[in-house]
Amino acid sequence: MTHTDPFQNFIDVGPKRLDPLFLPKSVALIGAKDDIGSVGRTLMVNLKEGHFGGKIYPVNPKRQEVLGLKAYPTIGEVPERVDLAVIVTPAATVPGIVEACVNARCRSAIVISAGFKELGAPGLQLEQQMIKVARSAEMPIIGPNCLGVMNPVYGMNATFARGMALPGNIAFISQSGAMCTAVLDWSFQEKIGFSSFVSIGSMADVNWGDLIHYLGHDPQTHSLLIYMETIGDPRSFLSAAREIAMEKPIIVIKAGRSAEAAQAAASHTGSLAGSDEVFDAALERVGVLRVDTIAELFQMASVLARQPKPKGPRLTIVTNAGGPAVLATDATVAHGAELTHLHAATIDALNTSLPAAWSHRNPVDILGDAGPERYAETVKKVMQDSATDGVLVILSPQDMTDPLASAQALNISFDKPILASWMGGETVWPGIEALNTLQIPTFAYPDDAAKTFATMWRYSHNLRLLYDVPQGSSEWVPQEEIQKVDTLLRQVHHEGRMLLTEFESKEILKAYGIPVVVTEVAQNIEEAVQKAHTIGYPVVLKLHSKTITHKTDVGGVKLNLHTEADVKKAFSAIQKGVPANDFEGVTVQKMVKHTGFELIFGSSLDSQLGPVLLFGWGGQLVEVFKDRALGLPPLNAHLARSLMQKTKIYTALKGVRGQKGVDLPYLEQLLVRFSQLIVNHPLLAECDINPLLVNDTEMLALDARFVLRNHEQMAIPLAIRPYPRQYVHTFVLRDGLPIITRPIVPEDEPLLVAFHKELSEHSVRQRFFGFMSLSERIAHERLVRICFSDYAQEIALVAEQQDPHALIGVVRLSRIAGTEEAKMTMIIADAYHGLGLGTHFLDQIIHIARVEGIQSIHATILRENHGMIALLDKKGFTMTPKEVLVQAFLHLG
Repeated sequence: MTHTDPFQNFIDVGPKRLDPLFLPKSVALIGAKDDIGSVGRTLMVNLKEGHFGGKIYPVNPKRQEVLGLKAYPTIGEVPERVDLAVIVTPAATVPGIVEACVNARCRSAIVISAGFKELGAPGLQLEQQMIKVARSAEMPIIGPNCLGVMNPVYGMNATFARGMALPGNIAFISQSGAMCTAVLDWSFQEKIGFSSFVSIGSMADVNWGDLIHYLGHDPQTHSLLIYMETIGDPRSFLSAAREIAMEKPIIVIKAGRSAEAAQAAASHTGSLAGSDEVFDAALERVGVLRVDTIAELFQMASVLARQPKPKGPRLTIVTNAGGPAVLATDATVAHGAELTHLHAATIDALNTSLPAAWSHRNPVDILGDAGPERYAETVKKVMQDSATDGVLVILSPQDMTDPLASAQALNISFDKPILASWMGGETVWPGIEALNTLQIPTFAYPDDAAKTFATMWRYSHNLRLLYDVPQGSSEWVPQEEIQKVDTLLRQVHHEGRMLLTEFESKEILKAYGIPVVVTEVAQNIEEAVQKAHTIGYPVVLKLHSKTITHKTDVGGVKLNLHTEADVKKAFSAIQKGVPANDFEGVTVQKMVKHTGFELIFGSSLDSQLGPVLLFGWGGQLVEVFKDRALGLPPLNAHLARSLMQKTKIYTALKGVRGQKGVDLPYLEQLLVRFSQLIVNHPLLAECDINPLLVNDTEMLALDARFVLRNHEQMAIPLAIRPYPRQYVHTFVLRDGLPIITRPIVPEDEPLLVAFHKELSEHSVRQRFFGFMSLSERIAHERLVRICFSDYAQEIALVAEQQDPHALIGVVRLSRIAGTEEAKMTMIIADAYHGLGLGTHFLDQIIHIARVEGIQSIHATILRENHGMIALLDKKGFTMTPKEVLVQAFLHLG
């Protein structure tokens, strides 16, 4: 994980797994040729003509030399161990060549060759053979069916593209080789440079997550740009993206936005949740920015690299022309930002420096005769207004305009973004060059600039939401209730059914604390009448069936029944309306007066991203209004609230036109419980609560529908790993104090602040190997990276005492990306040293490491920390003393 943590500087666990792919000291080109027009020749030329300082070994049994370099018959006959093998031979030969690379102890490979899984079963079999051999030796492979890899900063061009990319600080990763070559040509024209340029191909081995982890930690890379067609391993991608996004922008353009979304006709949620919307929800969940065009991809990378992210959506426009400002205003509002309402004090200040005819509002029209000083003074004053989150400066060339001097006058330092639109042709170019020197992004058209600000705000807002600390804590459903639901679902599955009855569905909701209307099953008319008398009129009768999905479609819902005769008539009508095999009786429910709002909670399966949650306006017209928002489970209260806020119905839920608002915190909790339901029961494929009736006094699920997964769906996992409750334990310290050790949660940040305030300087030194101030240790930016743990990559355990409620220790196990190794850190409050907590922590971490497939644990300790060294030695760690540190290593096997 990426943390502001001095400990990172002392980790020494060998070279990074992907270093040989990007920083090789030697490259073997297997299939090298000198035939004009061949891929093998182009690769050789690119390797030779770059600034690559390593050795190049052509491998071809039919050549003595290639382009003046000695050729070798096989990789095994190359006179040194090769860092990178680039393979460009027919697909059928590749598995054998990869095996030869493994035998020659080659460190990595790029498979350029096509003809694998994209051609069907025979090609897939070849690919699987290749990867099985490579993984047996932990040799990473990029490809197959790719263009190759460039590292322009390092001078390596292992691609068959035309020419080497310019060096820079953008990492570009593409799933399409053709897109790579097009972007490369475009980048020469635009003078855009790259730290890395990667064609990822079919992702048989190295995937998005591997590259995001690696390039995200590359000091040469300031932003990551991705052209994506398929997400591959979603958990790997989302885990890596979430880690890196807070440090470096990750910007994605994905093909297929306009493709028809797969529809799950039986499910309201499935029909509402198109796969592209699901992908958007996934990117938002991990702080990745999605754009629509190649130009916007690089434009946003440039803007985010040069300007601070806005802290709010309010844009102030300063202009010397009215028309362009109107266009910018429209674009601002249309793309989700808003115009600043300038404070009265700012208006007064502008009145003292602007002509009387200025606009007196935002947009701030400073008139056509505005010179450099007027521009500078105006921008300073609107920047000082706390309501301003960013400024767009527009210049339209007029007779008295000085584009260059006006640009130079914007050399103003603020922690808010400035964008500029210098409109016109050659006359404004000197000003544009000056703005570029000042790191102020410029746009030919003001509406493009306004759209860019709105995109910056959306990106900034999503990042902030990602790490906002939830208020309060999410309630956990008792384990016995989870087991009860699990038993019911397994029984239904054992019966060969996929559809649960409404009665079964409501029993599940009750177990998860989601209130339901009282529902009784009646198998004949007499039972229906008796149940109706017991419940009290008026009642509702609904079809009770194990096979029919939507009851209303077959006349299976009869409302507002006031008498025994009404019940008998309704029962008969429902029974006659369906085949006998589909009729299991009816359910009898109290007729609930609809005073409030009808909502829907839903979940369906996305083929790539797994379970997807839906919240929105429900009822019979749910698919007509389509007022909904999508998210990925699991949710906490904060994420649930953010999901609800994306809908139009949310405004009404807060109260409108004199109507009281609903209990929004309670609604959040219901959505969290629904999320837990989906997470805890992987047998579920589709779930709809529709409608969920809510008003200012109650919330009630009136109808529910649950469907189990079919055989093909069983293997689809959650995209985001849920809270690992299996690692919660109780423990008693030697002094008799009972504690709980559990994985950390976002709500723990205030407890961590209090914990750090109690640490002595000695404990701080033992943990951080030197002085680290309290303000540094409790900085929100640092603690959120610890509390918002990605449990697929890192598990931090806290020790918690209940009375008084406090944290007394933290231990963290962090997987080293792309490996089966992990590093461990531990700190315990001074008052609890020597009470057995360190031993308990270590036992837990070793157990977790084994369960998580970790092969070895590394730790770094000060040589003076004799207690920890003795503890690690007792648990079997191997110690390697250095000057002031000890490196500890435990192989788990």
